[in-house]
Amino acid sequence: MTYRASDTRYDSMLYRRSGRSGLKLPAISLGLWQNFGGTRDYPSAFEILSYAFDHGITHFDLANNYGPPPGSAEELFGDIMARDFRPYRDELIISSKAGWGMWPGPYGEFGGRKHLIASCEQSLKRLGLDYVDIFYSHRYDAGTPLEETLGALAQLYRQGKALYVGISSYPREQTKEAHRILREMGVPLTIHQPSYSILNRWIEDDETLDTCGELGVGVIPFSPLAQGVLSGKYSKGRAGTRAEEKNSSIGARALAPKVLAGVEALGKIAKARKQTMSQLALAWVLRRREVTSALIGVRTVEQLKDCLGALDNLSFTDRDRCAIDAAVQGGMIDGRPSINLPD
Repeated sequence: MTYRASDTRYDSMLYRRSGRSGLKLPAISLGLWQNFGGTRDYPSAFEILSYAFDHGITHFDLANNYGPPPGSAEELFGDIMARDFRPYRDELIISSKAGWGMWPGPYGEFGGRKHLIASCEQSLKRLGLDYVDIFYSHRYDAGTPLEETLGALAQLYRQGKALYVGISSYPREQTKEAHRILREMGVPLTIHQPSYSILNRWIEDDETLDTCGELGVGVIPFSPLAQGVLSGKYSKGRAGTRAEEKNSSIGARALAPKVLAGVEALGKIAKARKQTMSQLALAWVLRRREVTSALIGVRTVEQLKDCLGALDNLSFTDRDRCAIDAAVQGGMIDGRPSINLPD
């Protein structure tokens, strides 16, 4: 059966401008980091992705190494593009990234020109696309001159293989420098993708968030639910959750008793606001004017529906904000990105 997108897909979604650019993104974007790899079949993936688009989510976020195994998320999304989403290509914002380990040898990761250019070419092949809408440097690489890393992004931009370029997990000073270098190359820095949540506020602490606002760079936080911790599903421990899986990226510090106690207190605040915990967490991230979109990951349509419900109440009173800060005061997570040192 041929897919036909809902006629009402733009009726209820909120769209925000990325910094001072002309790019608008949905307030909720869908990432394919861990839930759309080799173990995900086409029907269940399409059920989630089509529901997202039918409800105004136009932005789908990928990276070269998303899976597992690496590359499989782009391959799966490429199949969906070819079979069902192709007529809607001009209504979609598709992003990819490079910088984390993708293939063996010295050119398979970090911020060198060869890695970034080769990664983008590989991603385009897996996705079956001529261009991506956004291409990111996935992490700051202290071992490579920023001029080289950003020069590679500028080349992809000028070639039309990336309509916009961005950075991910860059601290404040490197964000400012990246903006300056790209501006001198005649290329705008459109968006920054850092981790950010009620529990993880490093971009507030080092003023990366404020800096992006001053520079006119949009912000699209990943892990706004702290990889599910803020949904409340870990309140009784790891049993039966993704945290039990081999190679889970959810660290022990995110499930420490102090953190879970704070999450439990947040649950009472969410209930008073007539929200689920996920909705509270997403609304909190979106409260900042610098934030363009909250980037979520889901395993089921039900989880996606829950997240979309956050848009029904995005306002916070001073009392709400104080209660949230007090609830998590003793259980914060330091999500500041690690920086590889030069060899």
